[in-house]
Amino acid sequence: MNRRDFARVAAAGAVPLLRAQGRKYTTALIGTGWWGMNILRTAIAAGESKVVALCDVDQNQLDPAAAEVTKLCGDQPKKYKDFREMLSKEKPEIAIVATPDHWHPLAMIEAVKTGAHVYVEKPISHTINEGRAMVKAARDAGRIVQVGTHRRVSPHNVSGMEFLRSGKVGKIGMIRAFVHNAGGPGQMVADSEPPKGLDWNMWCGPAPLRPYNKSIHPRGFRQFLEYANGTCGDWGIHWFDQILWWTEEKYPRRVFSTGGRYIKQDNSNAPDTQVATFQFETFTAVWEHRTYAGNQAEKAPLGAYFYGTKGTFHMGWRDGWTFYPAAKGEPVIHEDPKLHEPDSQNIKELWADFLESIRRNRRPVCDIEIGHRSTNMSLLAMLSLRTGRSIQWDGEKEQIIGDPEANALLSREYRQPWKYPRA
Repeated sequence: MNRRDFARVAAAGAVPLLRAQGRKYTTALIGTGWWGMNILRTAIAAGESKVVALCDVDQNQLDPAAAEVTKLCGDQPKKYKDFREMLSKEKPEIAIVATPDHWHPLAMIEAVKTGAHVYVEKPISHTINEGRAMVKAARDAGRIVQVGTHRRVSPHNVSGMEFLRSGKVGKIGMIRAFVHNAGGPGQMVADSEPPKGLDWNMWCGPAPLRPYNKSIHPRGFRQFLEYANGTCGDWGIHWFDQILWWTEEKYPRRVFSTGGRYIKQDNSNAPDTQVATFQFETFTAVWEHRTYAGNQAEKAPLGAYFYGTKGTFHMGWRDGWTFYPAAKGEPVIHEDPKLHEPDSQNIKELWADFLESIRRNRRPVCDIEIGHRSTNMSLLAMLSLRTGRSIQWDGEKEQIIGDPEANALLSREYRQPWKYPRA
């Protein structure tokens, strides 16, 4: 996205005022937790949604969410536990999918089949073949599907991408993406009965059913590999998306990852330390994370460094972007971020683009295919870590070359009665 495109996205925020005088899009939210409500609040503020329904398997999240919607805009959404029933009865024009990762595919696919345009959170899927089925479902239904990689519309990311493409960094041969979180080993938490109002069996859904533990829900699921893909799947996709936005290449050719659980002593099972190398045709990208030892010794706690012949460019988050020229005496160049609270995000701009895409029947800036490719980088890194070896990736066929065992991990078995989606 260039500045002209960004201006179009920003201007789209004013267009809904014209529609607000008439009919609004009937809108439903699947997953009423922390981030789902961030998205829905933005949708309500845009003035072009009538919230007709909310869905969540946890009444402790659902009831407060419904009360807040009524307070914000006067809508009195119906409450559902099963998204299939909600979509069948309400047939919303827009569905927001903000569930834990393992539910994204089935909820998004069902939503487009019932006629909804969808805003789905990242990462789009838990396995690669689910993501391919999601892309196919969106195309078959002719629906707009926006992925919540909101850094694609963040002002400093947009201008930073222009800077990278201008040649001012020189020829880029390596990119290092990373996140270093503060934290320690943690501690074990005993399993318990689910809290009253939570349907734990439905929460687990197609994923393995393990005993309820409060360290999983709410908000802890990302570090449990049954339901997500750890820090690489959660944070990694944002920075992989920045890499794929910058390059004309659509996917890496070879991936190797190593890491493990060296520090954590809690209930989670995702790696607390991981390094992944992605070999592209014209550059190499490296991902690294640790869920401990966040410190002041390193200039940036997260982001992506683009290493070029004319200097080093850091694409960050709350610290904006900075270019450090290689030539002595040249000034450092910096741009501050422009983010929205809570949680320092740019959902507003991404939602505006989503609405404009629906009106104009065009692909959104974070189209499902784009989100699929970015998610794939996370999933390929996790797959390499799981197999313990390098994998060669055919991005056109979406197959691992010469490794049947690794190819089998592109899908996973669903728990009955749920059926794995096929492209």
